[in-house]
Amino acid sequence: MSQYLLENIVKQYDSPSEPICVLHKINLSIAHGESLAIIGASGSGKSTLLHILGALDIPSSGTVLFNNKNLSHMGPNEKACFRNKLLGFIFQFHNLLPEFSAEENVAMKALIAGIPKKKALLLAREALGSVGLENKYHHRITMLSGGERQRVAIARAILLEPQVLLADEPTGNLDQKTGEHIANLLISLNKTFNITLIVVTHNNDIAHSMGRCLELKSGDLHDKTPEYISSTVTV
Repeated sequence: MSQYLLENIVKQYDSPSEPICVLHKINLSIAHGESLAIIGASGSGKSTLLHILGALDIPSSGTVLFNNKNLSHMGPNEKACFRNKLLGFIFQFHNLLPEFSAEENVAMKALIAGIPKKKALLLAREALGSVGLENKYHHRITMLSGGERQRVAIARAILLEPQVLLADEPTGNLDQKTGEHIANLLISLNKTFNITLIVVTHNNDIAHSMGRCLELKSGDLHDKTPEYISSTVTV
């Protein structure tokens, strides 16, 4: 059974002349535990599609099912709970709060879910340990490198053991070597914990490392897996 099922997804925006169609009748099935790269030119709608998958945006028409549940039937509170407990988000810019420590930034996700502070901090330390930051619990964000900050963001994303990780250009703001480490970490999390990994990227190395690669072009999805995926390519 598909974890995600998108049927005839259309997304368009109003403009003074005529509506601008970003997504044109997208049909997509994503299995639990799959790793998927979505590539395409800037402005092609990649982030829009990811936001629809994450219930951060709604399609103009069409249906998005997650485990057979229609996301459009969820109210605001249910969507917020869905995002916090079942999804993990990783963005190009980490959106961490500089006045708080690494563990406090990560623990906020658990606190929002109603988990007591002591337990939330314990979970935060476990998550930070899983991304190699077991010695950075009390460091403020301003004391961490760019790669370490992105690891904190990943720890926050996996804190509540989500079913899906949605990553929007997770290495786009990093140097090549640090980006490779972050890409390898995401792939390892996908394989170790069987978390569905969906990555929007311009990075061909990351695309090569996914189990499937789709290109968004002129509002349509095109399967690029045969030419992008190779068992001999690693990041």
